[in-house]
Amino acid sequence: MFLSWLIPAHNEERRIEKTIREVDSYLRTKKNLDSSFQYEIILINAGSTDKTQEIAERLTKEVANFSILVTDGRGKGWAVKEGMLKSHGDIRLFSDADNATSPDHWDRFAPLFTKGFDVVIGSRHYRDVPGAQQRVGEPLVRRIAGQMGNLWIQALAVPGIWDTQAGFKAFTKKAAEDIFSKTLMFGFSFDIEVLALARRLKYKINIVALDWKHDPDSKVTMKSYIQVLLDVVKIRWNLITRKYSQ
Repeated sequence: MFLSWLIPAHNEERRIEKTIREVDSYLRTKKNLDSSFQYEIILINAGSTDKTQEIAERLTKEVANFSILVTDGRGKGWAVKEGMLKSHGDIRLFSDADNATSPDHWDRFAPLFTKGFDVVIGSRHYRDVPGAQQRVGEPLVRRIAGQMGNLWIQALAVPGIWDTQAGFKAFTKKAAEDIFSKTLMFGFSFDIEVLALARRLKYKINIVALDWKHDPDSKVTMKSYIQVLLDVVKIRWNLITRKYSQ
């Protein structure tokens, strides 16, 4: 198996080195245990204006199989789309730059691909899968907004999935190229669109429990939440009008 591990990042100078080194340490350990395991780590620099690029360039000299993909500032969804379509793995996974989901969660994901699943996503919600939890929970206001938003998302786009936004999702090469070549949402709503498309294209999805830790430095604001809710209406309309088939 060849794994592409994608890390979208925008102005992450304070934590990106720690994140990359944690992912690298985990993957090197996997490689040491199984010499057939191949991987690449790709930082997707999504229009950063701080020292994210400078730090990443230094790390390319120290971290094996690590490279940088520079994109413009169109958003996280655009960054992940570019990474999914330009990486090389048989399996392509993206994780958030804060490592709120620890890299070793891949141990729970990998067996599901050998069982024939095309898309494997992490969830922090107990209704998706037993054992899912937020080890360090979000503030109350964010939790309430997230729960209300999820009802909206389920009604219009992806019924039956309670956590669409967790930043730890993996795809087979075929599913990644098929789904992300059609995506039109380039902000935080891209997760919802991706899952809606996966269902529309009849890919097999499985959900894994996450032991997730909230980072108070999160880039998701209330304004972002509102934009996601507006984008869900666009996603629903695109599905109805078959825009993704064009």
